[in-house]
Amino acid sequence: MKKTKRLTVLYILLLIAFSFLLMTFLNKSYDYFWHIKAGQYMFKNNIILTHDVFSWIVQGKYWISHEWLFEVIIYGLKIVFGNIHGLIYVFINILLLSVILFYTNKKEYLKNIPFSLLWISLMMIFIGFIQVRPHLISYNLIALTIYLLYDLYKNKDSNKIYLLPILSIIWSNVHGGSSNLVYILTIIFLVSGLFKFSYKKIESTRLNKKQIQKYITVIILCLVGICINPHGLKMLIYPYQNIMNNTMLNSIAEWQPTNFSNLSHIPYLLLIVIVIFTYLFSNKKIRLIDFLLIGFSIVLGLKSIRFWPYIYIISTYNIFYYINKRKLDKGTDYILILLIIIILLLGIFNLKHLNKTNHIKVIDNKAINYLKSKKPKRLYNYYDYGGYLVYKDIKVFIDGRADLYSEYNYKDYLDISRLNNNYNNLIKKYNFDYYIIPKKIKLNKYLSNSNKYKVEYKDNKIIIYKNIEKD
Repeated sequence: MKKTKRLTVLYILLLIAFSFLLMTFLNKSYDYFWHIKAGQYMFKNNIILTHDVFSWIVQGKYWISHEWLFEVIIYGLKIVFGNIHGLIYVFINILLLSVILFYTNKKEYLKNIPFSLLWISLMMIFIGFIQVRPHLISYNLIALTIYLLYDLYKNKDSNKIYLLPILSIIWSNVHGGSSNLVYILTIIFLVSGLFKFSYKKIESTRLNKKQIQKYITVIILCLVGICINPHGLKMLIYPYQNIMNNTMLNSIAEWQPTNFSNLSHIPYLLLIVIVIFTYLFSNKKIRLIDFLLIGFSIVLGLKSIRFWPYIYIISTYNIFYYINKRKLDKGTDYILILLIIIILLLGIFNLKHLNKTNHIKVIDNKAINYLKSKKPKRLYNYYDYGGYLVYKDIKVFIDGRADLYSEYNYKDYLDISRLNNNYNNLIKKYNFDYYIIPKKIKLNKYLSNSNKYKVEYKDNKIIIYKNIEKD
């Protein structure tokens, strides 16, 4: 018992150190700026945004603000913690996730220390997703969801499953775009337990009547829970509308499919290999529920890189089942202490190179001041600049809310920026008075070669053009 308590304390310290290290990999996110502005607007006006107020092109149009609660939370953190609010947000969420995964699987983690340390180290795949965005909260929600679903699967009399509808309400308001996972995962558990069979390496155990009834009840309650948000039933349909929007899927980086020829995607392949090999070379048969979950999560990951952390979280709740118990090695305590010290030192070193303010200078203040002085009415802006312009109270043509713009001008924006199709007519259609763009896009070539536009501002990153025909 003393050994278990000592190991638990050391693991918690290790998770704190590891969460601190991951925090120092905070990535810049252009979306952060419109999120924080939306939070500020709702906080100061005491309303929940359901219509656009930041763009000149879609102002007043209906907007499914599926992350509104996150935006209020992050603005609240900014009020309390100032410029380090982003770091605080990331650290809290990563640590909370690590602790949830550990405490809900504590016996499994401690039965084989070398493997559990390897598994914890695989959380490094989260590095590309360490941003001040709502998906970090979703990581915690999906961990709790999988824990509650497995709890009923293993314990037929458990009633913890009835916490899921509450989670669904939180999820649909914090990050509604992924909240449908709560009932989809429940359906997978239900389906896997309708059969009893054993075929080669795979086996399935049938759920009893009480378990089946509980899963069905929770599915219904979760569907209702997701609808408890400012947009009601629309939230149930919203994620599927995005999945079917090929224009968005093909142009937004985080929605791109996994490509293992890309070196940055290799860690995801390593994760798959470790999970599958663990299943295959275990002396235990593969439970159907584990097989379905890993299959479902891999399909999601291959479809979009944004889902790889979900695969890690889901696998945590079944992979240890296939790992044999290992006798505690001598000196394990000292190894854990040494790891904690090394990880903390790495975190401190990395922190020195991090922009603690979390306010990425997307556009120079001179450019912002110029635009504010001219008060453009029909500004064309580069997609990645939109969130920062919103943050600076400049009305935009487009920003990170691609789901909002896709019904109106998103495709037109892409055609104009890339000089595709009928771009000339599109430029005439929108009749822009100013343009703020990076030097690298094709549109710059068109504007620079036209006598209709004059360079008003230029630095090593961006150019602002004025439409002189509108004088």
